[in-house]
Amino acid sequence: MGVPTWRKPVIYWVCLFVIINAFVQISNAFYLPGSYMHTYSNGDPIYAKVNSLTSIETELPYSYYSLPYCKPLGKIKKSAENLGELLRGDQIHNSPYLFHMNVNQSIYLCITTALNENEVKLLKQRTRDLYQVNMILDNLPVMRFANQNGIKIQWTGFPVGYTPPDGSADYIINHLKFTVLVHEYEGNGVEIIGTGEEGMGVISEADKKKVSGYEIVGFQVTPCSVKRDPEVMTKLHMYDNIYSTNCPSELDKYQPIKEQERISFTYEVEFVKSDIRWPSRWDAYLKMEGSRVHWFSILNSLMVIFFLAGIVFVIFLRTVRRDLTRYEELDKEAQAQMNEELSGWKLVVGDVFREPDGSKLLCVMVGDGVQILGMAAVTIVFAALGFMSPASRGMLLTGMIILYLFLGIAAGYVSVRLWRTIKGTSEGWRSISWLSACFFPGIAFIILTGLNFLLWGSKSTGAIPISLYFELLFLWFCISVPLTLIGGFMGTKAQQIEYPVRTNQIPREIPARKYPSWLLVLGAGTLPFGTLFIELFFILSSIWLGRFYYVFGFLLVVLLLLVIVCAEVSVVLTYMHLCVEDWQWWWKSFFASGSVALYVFLYSINYLVFDLQSLSGPVSAILYLGYSLLMAIAIMLSTGTVGFLMSFYFVHYLFSSVKID
Repeated sequence: MGVPTWRKPVIYWVCLFVIINAFVQISNAFYLPGSYMHTYSNGDPIYAKVNSLTSIETELPYSYYSLPYCKPLGKIKKSAENLGELLRGDQIHNSPYLFHMNVNQSIYLCITTALNENEVKLLKQRTRDLYQVNMILDNLPVMRFANQNGIKIQWTGFPVGYTPPDGSADYIINHLKFTVLVHEYEGNGVEIIGTGEEGMGVISEADKKKVSGYEIVGFQVTPCSVKRDPEVMTKLHMYDNIYSTNCPSELDKYQPIKEQERISFTYEVEFVKSDIRWPSRWDAYLKMEGSRVHWFSILNSLMVIFFLAGIVFVIFLRTVRRDLTRYEELDKEAQAQMNEELSGWKLVVGDVFREPDGSKLLCVMVGDGVQILGMAAVTIVFAALGFMSPASRGMLLTGMIILYLFLGIAAGYVSVRLWRTIKGTSEGWRSISWLSACFFPGIAFIILTGLNFLLWGSKSTGAIPISLYFELLFLWFCISVPLTLIGGFMGTKAQQIEYPVRTNQIPREIPARKYPSWLLVLGAGTLPFGTLFIELFFILSSIWLGRFYYVFGFLLVVLLLLVIVCAEVSVVLTYMHLCVEDWQWWWKSFFASGSVALYVFLYSINYLVFDLQSLSGPVSAILYLGYSLLMAIAIMLSTGTVGFLMSFYFVHYLFSSVKID
């Protein structure tokens, strides 16, 4: 039974409204770096915000207010979060920490009630799991400095508490000494776009006098544990001034975490003028350490590329060209006689384009590989150009999801066009498009759902809310799937790729080999992995150790080199298989370069064992392995697609040069 005619416009407009609303919510994450400045006048209030508590030991984020911290005078308000922030597990709330521009203060916040057994247990657990408090001021994360073996190290956030080496007791961080770096900004009467986190706008004539003021260019903290007299503290009110306090060095002056203890929370703030300008304020967070290592990675990749390029050069100019020239110089009778004496790749001319086993799956995987590779390339290019600043949390992930949705057109087009080439007909293109739209997202959905149950069981903020699940399903089936079907339809209308030679009815027997061909295919993945593994270390460190990764220029170069190596490796292996009369090159060309994913996953396990030794608990290890598996599958599809498409072009070009009657 069809939908009544009068209802169709209503359904159409409702769907359109929902789609537009979803993209408005998602697009809240986007802004161009440099258009987000906020100037303050002397005495202006500045409110700090708090993000989720995080730990490199458990990788399970928790809400800041899950611990008995001071709460703001009003109700706790949750900041608007974009899609990427929600998927990362960020939960940004307002906090009671209040500063006034250029006013140095020592402030009392609150004193807790007597700690009960559950609160003590939770505080001790968070302290021993090395949880960090992440505060934000004017969109800058708080930074602290520590000395390790005489080396000054910077960290974002500060610890929940401190446990001495002997582990005799646990102490809470309850006194914070903030340093806010400000730069004096002289307004020159020019209209400036957008101030603050709440929205974008143009400063009016009435507000131009406020343009001159101070910009926040740094936010630092020195965390302390200070034991105070509860009797004195209970007489104070929130935001009362207190005397400045130095961080004690003796443990007996620290605030212990014990039952029936009442913990006082205080803070100090000092404003320091700085020569750092507002556009450069993120430089302190994005200091690129170990640039020589990145250059070594690129040099290593170039050596691999030149080595493989030499092999390809020999194959094309010496072997293939020589054989083709000799073949074309002969007359027909001599060619016929030579055909009987031929060996190597020329013998499989009647089988080289025979339909492979699992051709439907191959088409789907190649289409999804194009989609993932396109998403990665465009994201890295935009990030390298500075359009995806870390100042906007979750923007990178949000941008990747949106790009993936729209590149469904490319996935549908490539998979259906390859299907037409193999089958010679467009019949079944709808099922190919549907499978392309659901293959990789379906795998990701299964893995993320399994991991999400673990996060729900741990009551972590990293768990994806049910509402976000429905939003992701909506984006998948209402945007990605239709676009993939549109791409598939375009693939049916595109010009069909014609094979240069005919395929025999009876398949040729493949000669027996001393060793399995798949062994060579799996070994080929070591070459692309050699171009990737150094940069992979920095990427894994940024994901799992809470470090900022912003050397996207290097990453873009590594991506280009990886694509070249994958193409060369696949071409060389395809030629080697054809030379031993193995015409089943389709899947082998895909996995010749796609097998790099196996080494990426093994390296991820190695990183877990040797570099993430602090990671504790089976839940954390399962989370790590689940996300690593998803990353490896994405790498397999994208690199395998590069190798297959290059091999297909090589084989098509090679046999189109052979004259067959």
